[in-house]
Amino acid sequence: MNKLIIALILAISFSSCVQKKNVAISQPVKTSYSYNTSKIYATVQGTDIKLSLTADTLAFGNFKQPLESEVSIVVDPTKTFQTFLGIGAALTDASAETYFKLTKENQDKFMDAYYSVDKGIGYTLARTTIHSSDFSSGSYTYIDEGDTDLKTFNIDHDKKYRLPFTKLAIKAAGGKLTMYASPWSPPAFMKTNNNMLEGGKLLPAYYQPWANYFVKFIKAYEKEGVPIWGLTVQNEPMAKQTWESCIYSAEDERDFVKNNLGPTLEKEGLGDKKLIVWDHNRDLLYQRASTILNDPEAAKYVWGIGFHWYEDWRSGVPLFSAVEDVHKAYPDKNLIFTEGCNDKFDLARAESNDPILAERYGISMINDFNNGTVAWTDWNILLDETGGPNHVGNFCFSPVLGNTKTGALTFTNAYYYIGHFSKFIRPGAKRIASISNSVNLLSTAFINEDQSIVVVILNKSDNEMPYNLSLNLKNVEQMMPPHAIQTIILK
Repeated sequence: MNKLIIALILAISFSSCVQKKNVAISQPVKTSYSYNTSKIYATVQGTDIKLSLTADTLAFGNFKQPLESEVSIVVDPTKTFQTFLGIGAALTDASAETYFKLTKENQDKFMDAYYSVDKGIGYTLARTTIHSSDFSSGSYTYIDEGDTDLKTFNIDHDKKYRLPFTKLAIKAAGGKLTMYASPWSPPAFMKTNNNMLEGGKLLPAYYQPWANYFVKFIKAYEKEGVPIWGLTVQNEPMAKQTWESCIYSAEDERDFVKNNLGPTLEKEGLGDKKLIVWDHNRDLLYQRASTILNDPEAAKYVWGIGFHWYEDWRSGVPLFSAVEDVHKAYPDKNLIFTEGCNDKFDLARAESNDPILAERYGISMINDFNNGTVAWTDWNILLDETGGPNHVGNFCFSPVLGNTKTGALTFTNAYYYIGHFSKFIRPGAKRIASISNSVNLLSTAFINEDQSIVVVILNKSDNEMPYNLSLNLKNVEQMMPPHAIQTIILK
């Protein structure tokens, strides 16, 4: 394909028929929009165009009714939906350890690439772990085994890699990151299987000591200068894993929130921390949400519902409708994507930029946002050339890889795809209506607080696709290359 043609491409569209069901929840004060400037950024698979500025003008003409056979995309900024919180990734032990093995030059490059709005993709959200996960070099907790009273609690382990790494990320982000924390397992003695690994359940006798542990963690991290915005109750509470894991039924989680964690946070002056339930796959999202949120005494402590993408993607049919169902049923609660990555790491596949790896991000983000999600969190922000370190061999992809042997950084197309959202859609933005009549052109649109409009479009097909973009009874005809993503900025 002629690169000059590619460079003139821009885009917009809506995700699918799923998003057409959404009902606007508010309208902005402004009812007439006039945009004098536009910029178009693109990433095109198989080319050197990666989050590149490809055009700085978009010439709308008088409205022309598209033919029924044409792809038509309509953006309506007078119809607004949820408020955007942010996009980011998990700052794990594995990421921190890998980071400190890079050259100083690449450490600086990494921080700019993720957290600078001008030089990078402007992350504003972060997740951290409460003691170890599988993406640690080994299992550990913050107390001596058997210490029910938590008298030995300390976070010295994290002061070697994860806390310094986190502080550098906060600094690179301009001094603020919306940070939430998740546990993978309570200490072994608190569980039915006396093991941090292989599932098991939290023993009822330790519900309160475990709630106290959350409080100790928040206060210890904040004393170190790392504010904690929120918490998830348990990472993947329905999965018995070979790594740190703990099983909660919906009723278990409801009762722990209602009787222990929620009241304890309030009693300790931490009632402003955002409590997130579920933190597992989309497929059982509604079942878990309904059990907890239909109980008013539990629901009053819950800010939102977190979800992952793994199980429904493996089935071949991502259940974006589950996100929509929860959003409709509980519009007063927030939806947040708390984890996703491409698993079964293959370095050659990462370095060759297999289109599926990046498109999975784009497809998920567009559909999740279009169904009410307010924030989106990638899994490990950085991994090494093995897809680790990981103490149980559960190696995965990350958008950026750091080679611990050479010190080099590899930016995969997944990094650029995420950047098409995070760099331009800023906290406080509101999603606006964006309707497409094609299942192959997926898009979402937001209006920032400065009234600029951001439209992201993804072509998941093997074909070049012409389309007609309409805004404010003006339209323009455009062409979208195959396996590409673009962002249009209108000011």
